[in-house]
Amino acid sequence: MNKFCSIFSQLLQLFPRYEFQKLVKQTHAERHARGFTCWGQFVAMLFCQLGRAHSLREITEGLKSCEGKLKHLGILAPHRSTLAYANEHRSWQLYQELFLLLLQRIQSQGIGQKKFRFKNKLVSLDSTIIDLSLSLFNWAHFRRTKGAIKIHLLLDHDGYLPNFAWITEAKVADIQIARQILFPPGTIVVDDRAYNDYRLFGRWTSQKVYFVTRLKENAQYEVVGEGDPPQNRNILKDQLIEFTDPVSREKCPYPLRLIQVYDPDKNEVYFFLTNHMGLGATTIAAIYKDRWQIEIFFKYLKQYLKIKTFVGTSPNAVKIQIWTALIAMLMLRHLQLMARFAWSLSNLVALLRMNLFTHRDLWAWLNQPFDTPPADYEPEQLTLNLGLI
Repeated sequence: MNKFCSIFSQLLQLFPRYEFQKLVKQTHAERHARGFTCWGQFVAMLFCQLGRAHSLREITEGLKSCEGKLKHLGILAPHRSTLAYANEHRSWQLYQELFLLLLQRIQSQGIGQKKFRFKNKLVSLDSTIIDLSLSLFNWAHFRRTKGAIKIHLLLDHDGYLPNFAWITEAKVADIQIARQILFPPGTIVVDDRAYNDYRLFGRWTSQKVYFVTRLKENAQYEVVGEGDPPQNRNILKDQLIEFTDPVSREKCPYPLRLIQVYDPDKNEVYFFLTNHMGLGATTIAAIYKDRWQIEIFFKYLKQYLKIKTFVGTSPNAVKIQIWTALIAMLMLRHLQLMARFAWSLSNLVALLRMNLFTHRDLWAWLNQPFDTPPADYEPEQLTLNLGLI
């Protein structure tokens, strides 16, 4: 007999029910709830992401078509109105806490591989805009005829795992979120020019938090020191600078490092600004180049998960769906890092969708997805030997 429950059920085991219920009580997510549990809501929304369901109807009918296989999930297929009401009224903070719980469990396993030899924690900070229709999402004002929300993301470069996210109106400037974050001393933050804020640079430097970014073209500074650039590495200059504008100097009174790098592919010179004086110029350039991973993360999030269209129109429903997508992406990256098979994310998403309700050992499938699983044992049926009559 097949001893394994479905792959979907095994994925849900990453979220122990007792820990899930603790978060439900902590966030008061089931206050005044009747019948339909938060666990059932979470299973349905995770199915929306992994099963690529495009509407409430597809979620509920997709689960209903697997009714016989839902018992081991601990739920019944919900009605559309029930799921819609839960998404509109139940706390989205439950899904944020669930994301953090999964992240903590994954990080405790130490599976993320470091690309650089330095010991500092390296993170990227960036944002992406999700377009919305103002006629359906009249609360998400962005421009005169356009609605949108913004996802601000912190990406850990150890395994390229999402570390945290903030979901705001699209009008919220990136720098507003950056000012709210407290990084541990020694952290290296890499970001683009949208985060150029001299007061923030000064605060980070005083807190021994390092940054790598690109200098704005209109920055006013003077060179106070010159380093020796490495040979044959496209490093043109390695300089020590100070801001000359009185307001800028007051905000950031510390000397900073300016590295000029030539890109032969684009025939451009890039100006990288950092407060880290110990790393080599080529390492600083490589750190900024690795920032591209957060752009890839946003691309995959929009391409492989349901993040561009929504099954609910309220702010709460939208946040629940986004946090569920982030949970699904974190789960997929975990599976990708743990599996012995060299999965691309596109193949993993596609084949996982096809096998969600297949009864097979999850890790055996992840490690050898194209091997034929052992045949189920079937007892021999008693037969009547008519030749003896």
